[in-house]
Amino acid sequence: MNVEIITVGDELLLGYTVDTNSSYIARQLGAAGFTVRYKTSVGDSLDAMEEAFQLALKRSHIVIVTGGLGPTDDDLTKRAIVKVFKRNLIFHEEILEDLRIRFAKRGLEMPAINQNQALLPQAAEFFPNKYGSAVGICIAEHGRVFISLPGVPLEMQQILDDEVVPYLERLKLNSSIHVATLRTTGIFESALAEKIKPGLRLEPGVRLAYLPGFSGVDLRVMASAADPEEGAQKAGKLVDYLERTVGKYIYGRDSETLEAIIGQLLGDNDKTLGVAESCTAGQLGMIITSVPGSSRYFFGGVLAYANDVKVNQLGVSPELLNEQGAVSEECAVAMAQGCRSLLGTDYALSITGIAGPEGGSNEKPVGTSYIGLASAHAARARLFNFGTERHAIRARASYAALEMLRREILDIK
Repeated sequence: MNVEIITVGDELLLGYTVDTNSSYIARQLGAAGFTVRYKTSVGDSLDAMEEAFQLALKRSHIVIVTGGLGPTDDDLTKRAIVKVFKRNLIFHEEILEDLRIRFAKRGLEMPAINQNQALLPQAAEFFPNKYGSAVGICIAEHGRVFISLPGVPLEMQQILDDEVVPYLERLKLNSSIHVATLRTTGIFESALAEKIKPGLRLEPGVRLAYLPGFSGVDLRVMASAADPEEGAQKAGKLVDYLERTVGKYIYGRDSETLEAIIGQLLGDNDKTLGVAESCTAGQLGMIITSVPGSSRYFFGGVLAYANDVKVNQLGVSPELLNEQGAVSEECAVAMAQGCRSLLGTDYALSITGIAGPEGGSNEKPVGTSYIGLASAHAARARLFNFGTERHAIRARASYAALEMLRREILDIK
C-alpha cells in the first residue's frame, strides 16, 4: 500500500514554516508497515491543489493531506476536495453541536465563521479532533483512500495516531509486512554499519534501514512474506543477528526512548539522579523530566552557565577553573561530584562544553564537550566532539550523558 503525503500552505513553500507534519506521518505509517513513495508540498492555490490531489490519486493507494482545513477564506482544501471528487459540501449538525459545547466549556461564544467546520464533502467519513475545530476527512473509493487532516501539528498527530493509523491498519489486516525497530545510541551510523555488515545476510523481502537522530541511530527492520507469521519469523532472524552483533548499543525497541529507559533503570534499582549543566542550559533536565513520574528518581539540577555558579553552587575550585578551564575533564568531574553532594543523589551527570558558534580555539574547537558522571563508586568524565551546530551539540550532549549513565547502571564497558 503506497502512500503519498501532501502538505498545503504558502508558508511551507516560502520557508516561513518548517514542515514537521510529513516527517511525523512518514514515521508513523512506516512503523505500521506502509511505504511512503512521494511527498508533495503545494501552495494555497485551488488549481495547484486540485492538480496535486489528482496526480497523487493516480499513483498512490493512500493520499494523506495536511493543512487548509480552517474556517477562513484562505483555507481551500475542502473546496479542492469537492472539485476532485465531484461532490457537494454537506452540513453535519453533530459536528457543529460538538463545537458549540467545547467553546461553551471554555466560557467562549463560538464565532459564526466556525459553522464552516461542519461542512464536509458528501459521503465522507470524519475523524474527531480533540484539540481543534477541524475534523479529519476520509474518502475511500475505487481502491484509493484520501485523507485530509488539519495542519496544526498537535491536532494532526492526535487524529493520525488515534484514528487514521488504526483505520488504515484495518484495511490491511491480512498484510504480511512485519516492522521492528531497534534503538541504538553511543555509536554513529557508519561505525554501526561497519559492525553489522560482515555477517549480514538479508533474505528476500527483508530490508534494513539506518535512521540517525540526535539520540542515536534506529535500526528499522521490515520483512514481507506470503503470510504474517513468515514475515515475523524473517524479521526475527535479522533482529536476533543485530542483537548479537551490536547488542550493547541497543537500549530499546520501537517507540521506547532513552530517557524512559533511564527512568526505568533508576526506578527498578531505587536510585536517584541529579544534573549539573553548563552548555546544555537545562536541556538534559528537560529531557529527563519529559517522562511522566520522573519525580520519583530525578531530584533536580544546577544550571551552572557562569563560572561563579560552578564555584558557589557546585564547589568547583577557582584554581581548577584557572588552570584547566571550564571546558575540561577536571571541571566536568568536579561539577558532577558537587551536584551529587549538593542534591544527595546516587548519581549525578554534568555537561560542560563549547556550543558555539563562537568560543572555540585550536585546542578546544566548537563542539568540544566533557560529560561527567559521579556515583558512590566512581567519578569520571569523557571527552566528546559533537560537531559545529549549536542546537545539535546541545541535543547530542544531553543524550550522550544519558547513555553514560545507562552503561554505568548496567555495567556495560
